[in-house]
Amino acid sequence: MFLVPLISRAQRVLLRPICLAAAMFLGISPTSLLAQEPPPAPAVQSTAPAAQPFHLKDYSTAPSAFPHILRPYTAQEVSQPKLGNSPRIDSLMKDGKIYLSIDDAVALALENNLDLDIARYNLNIADADLLRAKSGASILGVNTGIVQNTPGGGVGGLGGTVGSGTGGTTVAAGGAGTGTNGLVSSTLGIGAPITSFDPALTGTLQLDKNNTESVSVFSPVPVVAQNTYTSNFGYTQGFEWGGVLSGAFNNTHLTTNNPTSLLTPQLGSSFQFRFTQNLLQGWGFLPNTRFIRIARNNREISDVAFRLQIITTVDQIENMYWDLVFAYENVRVQEESLTYAQKALEDSKRQAQVGTVPPIQIVSSQSTVATGQQNLIVAQNNLQLQQLLMKNALSRSIEDPVLAEADVVPTSSMELPQQEPVTPIQDLITDALRHRAELVESRIDLQSRDINNKAVRNTLLPTLQAFAYYGGSGVGGDVNALVPSCSSTTSSLCFNPTNAPPPFQKSTTVGYGSTVNQLVNSTAPDKGLGLSLTIPLRNRLAQSNQVRAELEYRQAQVRELQLENQVRVEVRNAQFDVRQNRVSVQAAQSAVDLARQTLDADQQKLRVGLTTQTAILQDAATLTTGESNLVSAKAAYEKSVIELDRATGLLLDHAGIDVADATRGQVTHLPNVPYVAPREDAAPAAQPSSAPQATAPPGKM
Repeated sequence: MFLVPLISRAQRVLLRPICLAAAMFLGISPTSLLAQEPPPAPAVQSTAPAAQPFHLKDYSTAPSAFPHILRPYTAQEVSQPKLGNSPRIDSLMKDGKIYLSIDDAVALALENNLDLDIARYNLNIADADLLRAKSGASILGVNTGIVQNTPGGGVGGLGGTVGSGTGGTTVAAGGAGTGTNGLVSSTLGIGAPITSFDPALTGTLQLDKNNTESVSVFSPVPVVAQNTYTSNFGYTQGFEWGGVLSGAFNNTHLTTNNPTSLLTPQLGSSFQFRFTQNLLQGWGFLPNTRFIRIARNNREISDVAFRLQIITTVDQIENMYWDLVFAYENVRVQEESLTYAQKALEDSKRQAQVGTVPPIQIVSSQSTVATGQQNLIVAQNNLQLQQLLMKNALSRSIEDPVLAEADVVPTSSMELPQQEPVTPIQDLITDALRHRAELVESRIDLQSRDINNKAVRNTLLPTLQAFAYYGGSGVGGDVNALVPSCSSTTSSLCFNPTNAPPPFQKSTTVGYGSTVNQLVNSTAPDKGLGLSLTIPLRNRLAQSNQVRAELEYRQAQVRELQLENQVRVEVRNAQFDVRQNRVSVQAAQSAVDLARQTLDADQQKLRVGLTTQTAILQDAATLTTGESNLVSAKAAYEKSVIELDRATGLLLDHAGIDVADATRGQVTHLPNVPYVAPREDAAPAAQPSSAPQATAPPGKM
């Protein structure tokens, strides 16, 4: 207990004059020391209020060692990945068909999509990296790219390459890239060395039997036998302010047959506690906690990146759903066209029998039917492909033969709202600048780089350490029986209590307890204070790191500006597409109405003989083309609305998606995708649980 006040007194004595002495020794003034402080970091734009991180399991905190003291040394079990599909997909299946609304499609994707499953692990990996940083070790980094391995899906936008590696390997905020000539590393994390914040105990137990043949004329024995037992223990711990506490406790037990050795057995004990404090490089909390701060920022980036992954996956699923609806509607259009062609063929045959049309008309009608059959087969194959892609995107596995063979029937149809809310483009851009995940990641990355720059500037300083230590040693054992007493011999090789070590002045035997007591009774203390200084004369390594860190920070600032400009362009382009596709839908609808009215009028003329069957086939072909164009225009419109939501960063909000549900992979709140109506031809019993949307969220125009 007396060591604590002793060390604290030593620190008080040391730290008062130490900074002044260091400044005088280095030939620098306190003003120049202050000049090493980094300039104020530019203000970072405020971001939208971020939700609290949702932990599937918090790996950022180590398991408690109480009452199970062996728990820190026991591996934690990580559960196996889920390989089965969620029960929701079975609840949507009826009579071998999956009746799927767009809300159910999004919910199934949040529960089963493997892209999300892969990205979900990044949250726990970021937690584990934070735990690593809390120990004082360097961080390993976290993948924050987007996983896009779902066939048939795609993301919108004008630029950027989407990652498809394990965990998302796109170069993202805070990440290092790969150059053309090899790995390019970042300065992120460079700084003063950090001693582990986790206390470390070391111990050595050793038995040594050493027999040495003597070649000295002064040796009293031909072979010197020496047995040494050693038990040494050490303790080391670093602190977040730049101090290091270390201790050592050493013990030896030595026996020998050498008569010139005063003690056998000889007991030896010693200890020393040393505290070292960095005064220049490595001084303070920031250089020593930089990894913890960066790891916390990386954890926040992982949350934002996972939200971006959800947006990307939902974007894919909604686009795939409308592709499925288009394929489904296109089959209906082609079936209707084939029905017209077959009816025309039958009419041509009857008319040819009575001689009202030439036989060549039958051949022309047969050709039209063959073309219609081909178009129908192509449409059916495309529908089967879209169904397969959708089932793969919404399930973890399609090995189940029932699921593999089930048809997917979309129960939501595309709907053009009568009047869309008009939102000024500047308001849309403002929403995008506040909510786009890429910009939030970039701003958090700038904070990490600002922390890094301060730590790297600190390495420009020389290394000056103040240290204080206190220790002691003790000796014990038995006086060697082979050594004569000085009172009984005239030889100089004798035992004289007056000249013996203090414990043996009154006794010829000193036990281990008395030996250890000497460590604390000031029999042989060892204490001192000191300074240790290292000055790199040219300091080119630190200068290079500092300049590169600043350049990377400025580069990140420019990249953020570039992202903002890209977001502005994406929002404007998405708004243009919504307006253009809405007009396209209206034009296609007008063309379909005209084609249908023309066909009806010509059919009435045909009944009275005022037109020909060829004109009817042409009208039917025009109607088929118009209906196909209408379905395609509606799909393009729905996709442009999705793209505008993605560009503004409001896709999840407008679709009513709970991020916590997506993080868990268990949807408790069914999404509510806007601008959707139930299909009229869907069976009532198969209708999805989601209700038709009566209102639309703002921001579409």
